[in-house]
Amino acid sequence: MTTDLTPGSGLRILACAVAGALAVSACATTGATDGDKAETPPTRQARALPTGLDAATNLDPYPSTYRGLPRENMAIVGGTVFTGAGQRIENGTVVVTDGKVAAVGDASTPVPAGYRVVNAEGRFVTPGIIDVHSHLGAGPSPGVQGNSDVNEATNPNTAQVWVEHSVWPQDPGFNAARAGGITTLHILPGSANLFGGRGVTLRNVPSVTMQGMKFPGAPYTIKMACGENPSRVYGGRNSSPATGMGNMAGYRAGFIAARDYKDKWDRWRETGEGTPPTRSLQNETLSGVLDGSILVQNHCYRADEMALMIDMSREFGYRITTFHHATEAYKVAPLLAREGICAAMWTGWWGFKMESLDGIEENVALVDAAQGSCAVVHSDDAELIQRLNQEAAAALSAGRRAGLDISEEHAIAWITLNAAKAIGIDDQTGSLEAGKRADVVIWSADPFSIYARADQVFIDGGLAFDRFDPAYQPLSDFELGQPGYGQDAAATRQGAR
Repeated sequence: MTTDLTPGSGLRILACAVAGALAVSACATTGATDGDKAETPPTRQARALPTGLDAATNLDPYPSTYRGLPRENMAIVGGTVFTGAGQRIENGTVVVTDGKVAAVGDASTPVPAGYRVVNAEGRFVTPGIIDVHSHLGAGPSPGVQGNSDVNEATNPNTAQVWVEHSVWPQDPGFNAARAGGITTLHILPGSANLFGGRGVTLRNVPSVTMQGMKFPGAPYTIKMACGENPSRVYGGRNSSPATGMGNMAGYRAGFIAARDYKDKWDRWRETGEGTPPTRSLQNETLSGVLDGSILVQNHCYRADEMALMIDMSREFGYRITTFHHATEAYKVAPLLAREGICAAMWTGWWGFKMESLDGIEENVALVDAAQGSCAVVHSDDAELIQRLNQEAAAALSAGRRAGLDISEEHAIAWITLNAAKAIGIDDQTGSLEAGKRADVVIWSADPFSIYARADQVFIDGGLAFDRFDPAYQPLSDFELGQPGYGQDAAATRQGAR
């Protein structure tokens, strides 16, 4: 078969046949005359497979179509700037050019001619808020059975599902979150399963499609869940896992299968010999974990279980990016810091089940205190996401009461730069630094104040929300005509949230 021949070999054989005996010595492909080296046996090339059977031929089958909102070059001046990277600048200036941060500095920072000047005097300016644990769109409002698309609770291992295929972009929660300063969201599947499926990172802009919100170039993630949730769901069905040890056995079996699958594909691509493996979406995702292209987002409450998961990551040669909920993270804060693992936590949620019983309000601050740490405040809730700055403020207050000296300019990273790091986008957003996306919130007051409200929210330099202008208070089609539509709330004009 021609597929077994090296490039050009067919022409060489034909030439030998025509030349006959006169060219025999020149036509040899093995062996050699004196002084010549033997040729290396040819390496077969893996043949192209039919469309859809080889993931490597299309690494981005559901590509982002995000284009951003209309924008203009501008300078935000006069406000107190928290850069997200540890700086506090009084009477600061943030210059935005073509949707990117061009410069950040004090009042002496030059403003190019022709730029619109936004006066933030008496107000505060921060990077856009990032929620690393949200179910908006997949578990949207209204929360009815027909909208419950967040848990594929049919098997302990559903690594094959992608939550982006459940996202309903008209969820009113996206608009409410934007009014709370949320510019980027990481949407995860639920925690019913050991492997819940892939997560997706979205830009919080109005869109009629998920692809129109999808953060370009953001890495895929996988949701894994420790503890009570998977063992309760499947133990209740009299199937495995029903215990903690069943959970661990299930994870290990999944990674063993994925390691074998990855090895078979690697060998086939290298040699081109035999029949290629049958594509498995489940093992494909877990293979991405093993090669580091898919980031592990691990729901895990207890300190001892986090340690077990770290040991398992060593067993199979992958790394954990972030533990979520992490109620007992304060007990293993130095371990998490040494391993370079972020912990995404609440401040005031605990005690609602046994594995969450030992939570404390100081958790975020104690994790943050460890050298090299990555503490993050998350929501996991359609309402808390609207006040993520207040959840961070509560964590800051608890840490200070415990005697920790934490500045506001440092703590803002819990919902900005550290959050970006936790989902692998800190090279693009999360701080007001030159070259990054111009995701900016102007607050009416100190964002750590309970009275602070997001006045304006910019995403890639485009105005996404304005508390004073109904034209920049988007509503989804679903909200139009619903009860309460058109009525004023809290003495604000229609649409302001």
